[in-house]
Order: sequence, then C-alpha cells, then structure tokens
Amino acid sequence: MATLDQRIRDLTDGMLKKKLYVVLSKAIAPGPRLKEVLPDHLRYMIDLERKGLVFASGPLTEDGGEPRGEGLTILRAANAAEARMIAEADPFYREGLRTFEVRAWTVMEGSLALKVNLSDQSIEVG
Repeated sequence: MATLDQRIRDLTDGMLKKKLYVVLSKAIAPGPRLKEVLPDHLRYMIDLERKGLVFASGPLTEDGGEPRGEGLTILRAANAAEARMIAEADPFYREGLRTFEVRAWTVMEGSLALKVNLSDQSIEVG
C-alpha cells in the first residue's frame, strides 16, 4: 500500500506546476483622479499584455458588477522582484492612487478552452 506522501506525489506529478505572480491592488482613495489616470493604466496593461507578461487582469467587483476599487493581475514574471517592479511602474501606483501586494502562485490544475471560428475570424475563450 502506498504511503500518503506517495499518493500525493502520484496525483501531482503530472500537474502544470507553473509559477506565476499575483498582484492584488487596492485604491487608496477612489474618485475622479482614479478615472483621470485610467487611460494611462489601461495603455500600460495593454502593453504588458502584448509583451506576454499578463496572463489575466481586471477589476474585482461586487456580485452586481459594481467595482470595488480593487484589481487582480496575474503576471508571467521571472520572480517576485520583477513582478514588484512591473506593479510599481503602473500609473495607478506611480500617481499614488493604489497600493499593491505581490504573491507567488503555482498553477497546478484548471482548464482553458479556446474556440477559433475561421469563417468570421472570431475567437471565444471559455
């Protein structure tokens, strides 16, 4: 009979084990200034996405869809220090509008579905 440690190893051996970094950000003072800087923040995030550094990103919302002034970004960074540098370059942080914390995250399980329709060149992510 396999030991508990061996059973765990057997279950996790084939898992992805991909190290990513989660940036949890929080508005210091939500308000009009945040909206003024939003275009710069969005351009910055789109640039990171194009460079392949952003796995996923977006605001955290209440059940009804109302923003909470918080955001979550998952980065493909070499280490926590690089993830921190990326977060510190965000215009929201540079302008003193948000704080953040960086957490390492090891992706073990999950799935991603991608449907590409050739006839109209549309893509669906599920």
